[in-house]
Amino acid sequence: MWSLLCTFSWQELRRHPWRAATAWVAILLGVALGFAVHVINQSALDEFSRAVRSVGGQPDLQLHAMQGGLPLALYRQVAQAPGIARAMPWIETSVLLPRADAGQGLDGPTRQTRGAAQGTALRVLGGDALLMAAVAPALMPRLAEGSSRLDLFAPDAVFLNAAALQALHLPANAPSGTPVTWLQNGQRQTLRLAGTVAAAAGPVAVMDIGALQDLMQQWDTVDRIDLQLADGAARSDAIAALRKLPGWQPQILVQQPGDEQQRVGEMSRAYRVNLTVLALVALFTGAFLVFSVLALSVAQRAPQFALLAVLGTTPRQRMGLVLLEALALGLLGSVAGIAAGTGLAWLALHWLGGDLGGGYFAGVSPALQWNPVAALVFGLLGVAATVAGAWWPARQAMELPPAATLKGMGGGTESRARAWPAVALLAASVLLALVPPVAGVPLAAYVAVALLLLGGMAALPWLLALLLRSLPPALLQRALPLLAVERARRMRRATTVAVGGVVASLSLAVALTVMVTSFRSSMMEWLDAVLPAPWYVRAAGGSSRVDAALLPARAAGAIGALPGVERAQAMRTGSLQLLTDQPAVSLLVRPLHGPQAQQLPWVQAPDPKLVREGIAVYVSEAIAQLYHLGVGDDWPLLSKAFSHETKDMQAPVASFYVAGIWRDYIRQFGAVAMDWQDYLRLGGSPQASEIAIWPQSAPAPSFAEMQARVEQAVQASQETGASDAPPALEFVSSLALRERSLRIFDRSFAVTYWLQAVAIGIGLFGIAASFSAQVLARRKEFGLLAHLGLTRANILAVVAAEGLAWTALGAVAGTLLGLGVAVILVHVVNPQSFHWTMDLRVPALRLAALCGAVVLAGTVTAWLAGRQAAGTQAVLAVKEDW
Repeated sequence: MWSLLCTFSWQELRRHPWRAATAWVAILLGVALGFAVHVINQSALDEFSRAVRSVGGQPDLQLHAMQGGLPLALYRQVAQAPGIARAMPWIETSVLLPRADAGQGLDGPTRQTRGAAQGTALRVLGGDALLMAAVAPALMPRLAEGSSRLDLFAPDAVFLNAAALQALHLPANAPSGTPVTWLQNGQRQTLRLAGTVAAAAGPVAVMDIGALQDLMQQWDTVDRIDLQLADGAARSDAIAALRKLPGWQPQILVQQPGDEQQRVGEMSRAYRVNLTVLALVALFTGAFLVFSVLALSVAQRAPQFALLAVLGTTPRQRMGLVLLEALALGLLGSVAGIAAGTGLAWLALHWLGGDLGGGYFAGVSPALQWNPVAALVFGLLGVAATVAGAWWPARQAMELPPAATLKGMGGGTESRARAWPAVALLAASVLLALVPPVAGVPLAAYVAVALLLLGGMAALPWLLALLLRSLPPALLQRALPLLAVERARRMRRATTVAVGGVVASLSLAVALTVMVTSFRSSMMEWLDAVLPAPWYVRAAGGSSRVDAALLPARAAGAIGALPGVERAQAMRTGSLQLLTDQPAVSLLVRPLHGPQAQQLPWVQAPDPKLVREGIAVYVSEAIAQLYHLGVGDDWPLLSKAFSHETKDMQAPVASFYVAGIWRDYIRQFGAVAMDWQDYLRLGGSPQASEIAIWPQSAPAPSFAEMQARVEQAVQASQETGASDAPPALEFVSSLALRERSLRIFDRSFAVTYWLQAVAIGIGLFGIAASFSAQVLARRKEFGLLAHLGLTRANILAVVAAEGLAWTALGAVAGTLLGLGVAVILVHVVNPQSFHWTMDLRVPALRLAALCGAVVLAGTVTAWLAGRQAAGTQAVLAVKEDW
């Protein structure tokens, strides 16, 4: 019997190969997209971890300061502490490698840079060459031919890795003495190449720690200390001994190896999971397309299934036949999808890098990491989606009454529609949307989205029955509308399938469209709030790992006194490592008090009535969530970070409290804003990393005039005895910053746009297949109507009207359901994943165009299928019942 069934399926495949090809392509795309996103993210994460290990070496412990650097005197004490075999001090900075066209700039107020050009960032590490081989072997300098061993300690010698040589357009065997020029803290510095290092990371340069200290004028502090324990020493005992040292301070953090990789993995995890879920949306729509194609196949083969029943096949065998066909399609589609996904991942890694727009792995060029376990998981997902899509058509083939089907009398009675399953699913969705994230990933919210979609689909039969009961009686007095309405009442299951196809494909498209539009609109409003000044100036090239490049302390005052300038405000950006298991947070120092205070995009604005002792700070939403803070709460952890500013360790440490919460779309793991005067009172440096400039409205100076004046003012503001060379400055307008930010945003969501387009395309094809199945299955019905006197035009009008009505109904239901999913994405998934909120924005015109395209596709498909079903063969098909 099974050989007969397999022959039956093979003959069907030969007669209609496009059906199997359509379902196969749908599963292929879904599996390929999901697997490609997984491979890209996993490859980037593995490469980043390898790069961090290569640059950081393999110490047993690392010492960092919560803010700023570690006292150099501490290094001497740590090196002699019990249980410590080696102590390796490091200092680090970020410099800028100018482009070849440096100094040309751009004309106009959008962007212009004089004396600097936006080039490649180069990470510069300074360490002790005598200890580097044991602590960080990948950073051990390798002398170039012609170099002397003393170049390991020379003040102008630098050693570059392969990525840095490539950024400088130098060959791998560049001769010793080749000049290397960069911008450090706005100053142009020229050194000489003395050799290379093997570190496999982004652009990295290594120097002797003393030489880098002289370049940075940083003689009293180091950025970190790497420790290797003595043989047999316990890590806990060594940490306890370190904390008893005389120079130990509360703001020193002891980190374990791998903490940085783990933090970056946690930072990117939500982004990677969200991309994978969006990729699986294509697999969901692929399952729906499998359902539509197999529903069409079962509907057209209904007489053949009935004949098989007469020949002795059981209902379970007929059901198994449909599931077996789906299983074969799923296996072939999944295998092809894994292969296609591997190819897509290779192309993306080769051309786009590994960050997929997220920015977490920028500068990393990972190699493809293919995991057979992941391939098996995504392959099984493809097979499961195919079998799930085939379940209902298989049930229809099993429940098909043989005698009635052979006579063309339909498939049995309709069950009464019930609302309680839909209500239960929707209630469960609402409850799960309130569940907090699991390990930083909104797993419950994803399940809530799935249950919301299932609940909406389950409510369709009940809603359809309610709609049919509420139709006006006048509509039923016409023959053609009466035919459509009575068929919908008696064949409610088939009508629900047609409407459900529209809802399934449209709801996810609407949800993604609303989510992206809401985020982009909120981002634009946020940029307007955080970029109040028309112009900004900063020094080109980084200073150290904890601060941006710094300008002279008197630069803001000098710029504010220029003719044509209304006012200028100094700003500073730093970094705080508050906990070892959390990424560093940003410290933003701004004028936040007084008549010229900058306003932040408040979520909870400061309360003027909240007056208390301590220093007021303003935290972003991410800080409030990750550190469980609210307005008015004390923050002892921040006091600990600033404890090193107190010269007398016996003196009371400054206390901080949260005075407001603001919105930040740039720093996923939080930022702390502090008033400029409060920062100075804590002993902070008066040097600014950026200056905001408000020009006078009349007479308004040109951008070129203002740029020249600012350069002169910055040069004049340098301290006596400082370098005569003025710092290289970068000028940028708020308009240019907005445009750059929006370009980054669009790049970040480029993958989302592609996934959405694929899902919509599969969904539209599924709608066409679903309507074709419904119409072609009514060939005998159309033949009977023709015998009763209806013309072909009448029949096509009925079919087109049904297509228009049901797609319109599905569009309304799909839009409402999509808006519900969008609410969960905007107000639950995004805050739980990225720790920020946004305002819901509904793009009415775009949604109307999307709904119009779906309605048009359904109506045209129904009309075209009606033309085929209402032909001469429909009249002849009636004779089969005689």
